[in-house]
Amino acid sequence: MKKQVVVIGLGRFGSNLAQELYQMGHDVLAIDSNERKVQEMLGQVTYMVKADATNEAVLKELSISDYDVAVVAIGTDIQTNMLVTVLLKSFGIPFIISRANNRLHGETLERIGADKVVYPEHEAGHRIAHMQFNPGLMDYMEVVGDFGISKLRPPDHMVKSTLEEAGLSGPRDKYGVAVLAIRRGREYILIPAKDEEIKPGDILIVAGKTEQIGRVHSAPKETTRPIGTATPQPQKVT
Repeated sequence: MKKQVVVIGLGRFGSNLAQELYQMGHDVLAIDSNERKVQEMLGQVTYMVKADATNEAVLKELSISDYDVAVVAIGTDIQTNMLVTVLLKSFGIPFIISRANNRLHGETLERIGADKVVYPEHEAGHRIAHMQFNPGLMDYMEVVGDFGISKLRPPDHMVKSTLEEAGLSGPRDKYGVAVLAIRRGREYILIPAKDEEIKPGDILIVAGKTEQIGRVHSAPKETTRPIGTATPQPQKVT
């Protein structure tokens, strides 16, 4: 699902993440106070702006409150990193991801409003991009191009359905992904049959294109009527 994302701080981590998000189809605003870093993003994101993200008036002028997700990718200046996180929180952005240099820094960011803290020294930018914008996605490993293997929690409406009923019986089914295994507690069901029922607490290991995997959670629940139930007809007003 396409989102409006702002990435603040265009070092190696921030610029790679912004480019990956843009390639995934999101609208990306990239902000940095360094003119050279901003110019290097030309054609790599939707918009890029040289600006001081600690200036509340500047953020207001950029309509930051309209964005769905904000990523504070500032790494070297911890004070600025935390100040920008607080400002973004005050603008009511629904989901804020902040970069941390260590555990203490990360815990502080969580206390001041960051919804998700990442440690890029240990996590690749492209992996974070795939995981943070797919609810229920627990892990992602890129195999080649836009094809990968993911570990995800099935949406609530799929629980107590068979894989076939849920549209997950194979690459030719509704979502176009292959369920390689189901983790149930400490056990794994490898290459499950299409009539295998999804149980509460199950974790699915699936393979497919990034867009198809994302659709598993973004697709709305389908409503069905029991067989033989007549379609309600509008009442005639007299």
